[in-house]
Amino acid sequence: MSTATLPTQDQIDSFQRDGVVLVRGLFGDWVETIRAGIERNMSEPGPYAAENLKAGESGRFFDDYCNWTRIPEFEAAIRESPAAEVAARLMGSRTVQIFHDHVLVKEPGTSKPTPWHQDSPYYFVEGEQTVSFWSPMDPVGEASLRCVAGSHKWAKPVLPTRWLSEENFYPDEGAYMPVPDPDAEPGKYRVLEWEMQPGDAVAFSFKTLHGARGNDATTRRRAFSLRLLGDDARYVTRPGRTSPPFPGHGMADGQRLREDWFPTIYRA
Repeated sequence: MSTATLPTQDQIDSFQRDGVVLVRGLFGDWVETIRAGIERNMSEPGPYAAENLKAGESGRFFDDYCNWTRIPEFEAAIRESPAAEVAARLMGSRTVQIFHDHVLVKEPGTSKPTPWHQDSPYYFVEGEQTVSFWSPMDPVGEASLRCVAGSHKWAKPVLPTRWLSEENFYPDEGAYMPVPDPDAEPGKYRVLEWEMQPGDAVAFSFKTLHGARGNDATTRRRAFSLRLLGDDARYVTRPGRTSPPFPGHGMADGQRLREDWFPTIYRA
């Protein structure tokens, strides 16, 4: 891998400070491969596949996750692209484990936005060394991912909700803060978003508040996300069923995630 692909110190500093940074061309050599994987995923959806629109809402918003072990295009991109080493450098971690992949597709005319949320509260993993890559497989402008700078350092996590029913994911016993609305209070939050080309990636912490615009364009918006874990990531029990659930995992609080399910793909 050429050193030009690796994050600069400025990018590392931005990721640590803001909880988010843009990495141009991260999957640039893998766009056609990932597009083929997305088509395979949509024609052969997994058990967690979902359609995220209510009756009467326009377009189509498909998502599915945890498919890399059965979709060879995804596994190749995950294992052979620079993503793992870039993640290690951004996180300041000597090791990188796969957590899971996630595909999100908004067809043209899908006006529904992706709700504001943090990923971490949905997951059964805690740690400061985490990174999600969100990479569009189509050019994006107004349909881009949006992240709130510094939200990974908030004192309380944001209460997770179900995207379709809008119900709370867990009982709210004061451990979580309500979902903020950065659009309603634009002066209170620094929202970062970028126009992106296929293969560019936004790297952000599991604890970074983010959402995405609806896709009012005449072209599709296919996005491939990859969630990776660093040295300090550990299993934690949540107050309900997590997403993804990974049934039968057999892990206990404080353990590193089991290597047979969540393999290490990079060691410094």
